[in-house]
Amino acid sequence: MRKRRKILTVSTAVVAAATLPLLISPVVSAAVPEDDDESSRVTRLYAPPPDRDSYRQVARLAWRGDFRDSAGLLAMVRTPHAVWFGDETPEQVTRLVRRTTRSADRQGRLPVIALYNIPGRDCGSYSSGGADGLAAYQAWIDAIAEAIGDRKVLIVLEPDSLALLPSDCADASNAEQTAVESQQPEQTAVESQQLEQPAVEEQPAVAERPAVEASPTELPPLPDPDASTAPPAASADSGTGQDAAQSTAAQSTDPQSTDSGPDASGLLMPMFPGAQEAADPEPSASQSPDPEPSAEQPGTLPELPPLPTPDPVTPDSEEADESGDPDTPVVEDPETAARYSEINYAVDVLSTLGNASVYLDAGHSGWHSVSTIVPRLIKAGIDRATGFALNVSHYQTDQDSAWYGRLVSSCLAYADEGGDPEDCAEQSWSRRHVRRWLRHHVPDDPALMKHYVTDTSRNGQGPWTPRAASHQHNDVQSWCNPPGRGLGRRPTIRTGESLLDAALWVKTPGESDGRCLRGTDGPLDPVRGTVNPDAGEWFPEQALELVRYAEPSVKVFRRFPGR
Repeated sequence: MRKRRKILTVSTAVVAAATLPLLISPVVSAAVPEDDDESSRVTRLYAPPPDRDSYRQVARLAWRGDFRDSAGLLAMVRTPHAVWFGDETPEQVTRLVRRTTRSADRQGRLPVIALYNIPGRDCGSYSSGGADGLAAYQAWIDAIAEAIGDRKVLIVLEPDSLALLPSDCADASNAEQTAVESQQPEQTAVESQQLEQPAVEEQPAVAERPAVEASPTELPPLPDPDASTAPPAASADSGTGQDAAQSTAAQSTDPQSTDSGPDASGLLMPMFPGAQEAADPEPSASQSPDPEPSAEQPGTLPELPPLPTPDPVTPDSEEADESGDPDTPVVEDPETAARYSEINYAVDVLSTLGNASVYLDAGHSGWHSVSTIVPRLIKAGIDRATGFALNVSHYQTDQDSAWYGRLVSSCLAYADEGGDPEDCAEQSWSRRHVRRWLRHHVPDDPALMKHYVTDTSRNGQGPWTPRAASHQHNDVQSWCNPPGRGLGRRPTIRTGESLLDAALWVKTPGESDGRCLRGTDGPLDPVRGTVNPDAGEWFPEQALELVRYAEPSVKVFRRFPGR
């Protein structure tokens, strides 16, 4: 009797798994129209076959009577999203890419593929791996190009490859990714109305600015006759690779500044509040597009008495450079130089395909400043690519990405005309100064600027903000399987924005980011209290959270007129 009951239970579960998609597909059809296109002339995005574990979860939910979550989860996995390729041999990737592009071509849809096989990827962290050197990577790219041929495809090339260079890996794994997020200061009254940023326990040393803005109470001591007159080295240049990369963005942590942080555009994109216009950007003396004299600046200082000795000897330029001049050229390490060679090769090969659009990695608005990421894009060959990709596998809001994308695109256009990226408008500037800079330095025609795509797969609730009082771990890793996140904007190529080519689900919703040890010895994720699946594996708990907290919500029940 017990054996018969077990057989009946298993048989029923199998039938539910097989028939559920057919039974509820009319119900959830309204939840997955990625473009809401009524015209067959508009290109629509390709939905690859779902993960088998996702269908098992759908069947389990339906078996126990949880039809709402089951239908919502089914709608999620059937929504168009990117197909990821990495770690395969050239022969394997040729077969798999050809299968994907052919399937999409038969359906008349546009496939999105994410290539993720760069050597030394993810700084050896949860998603470590990649090709074994430049030659192996080139052979892998050649195989992908051969498989694509003349079929139409959108390529997101190597997420995190430029925002996370090998030179950024000197510290702990992924420390550079959380550096900007961990440098957010306590919000002022103005900032608290503009954005929500992760709280942190300590403030970085780079936030301390030289006391040059306050009126001095006494005259400085006489200079030493034997002292060097070379400019002092910038104190903010020390620290990890990401600290150096974020030197401009970190200036927003100045407690005297009321500018928003890297993600400040979230609530300010539609309009520009007057309170924000009153903010002083203070990106740097050389970057401020409209410096205004301060009432606190001292007047002309009294003349110092003449020195009894001859003028000090100024060292030659070589000695000045060795003393830490910020203009000293930085020599790249071999791994970083190889990274640029690898990306350039991929751009050259893939961009020559007749129907391929190639987008390079540009991180996100809370990671790098504009003047930091733009030189990386230029060195990686952005001039030959279609554009850049933002927020891949991350959680920044659409407003933040739109503002950041506009600034990055504007800076690329400015640099293309011979301008210095260091002079570009930053996301930490006040909106008044940014608008003024854009009016003077940006072409009016969007066709003359680089376009971008964004990942909206998990940004419905924005970035996760850990509570400092309850979080006692060394590294919050707010990007790694954060709790309470939701699906974001549905994938579409009809964005209504001149520079935004597509809102995509690049990261597959429901797949884990990794174990997420957050500075502990593990194996538990101290935030969730569970052992998370490895990177890329199906994460049932997170998948349900994405459906339940989706914004816009996943509507799984069709509403009929008059009801």
